[in-house]
Amino acid sequence: MQPLDAKTLRQALRSLPGWRKRRGCLERTFERADFLDALRLVNRVGRLAERLQHHPDIQIRWNRVTFSLTTHDAGGITDKDLELARRIDRLATPGSRGA
Repeated sequence: MQPLDAKTLRQALRSLPGWRKRRGCLERTFERADFLDALRLVNRVGRLAERLQHHPDIQIRWNRVTFSLTTHDAGGITDKDLELARRIDRLATPGSRGA
């Protein structure tokens, strides 16, 4: 799998509101109601990541969770990261049943 070129990534980010390219990764921060709700989101994403065998870097700061996505073995952002970002968005949407 090859990293996405800059033009393809810019186009893809148009359909991923809130996500941005930062330090070679796709990144988005979600704000939750409280710390426990932030942990619930992390656990949901963790289960998804295990199923997909594609794991984000995760930072938790009280009620804020930041996910950073990159495909390390490809050396950059790939279609796998775009798909994981879409699925994380679905998991983070109130009332969502999953990805």
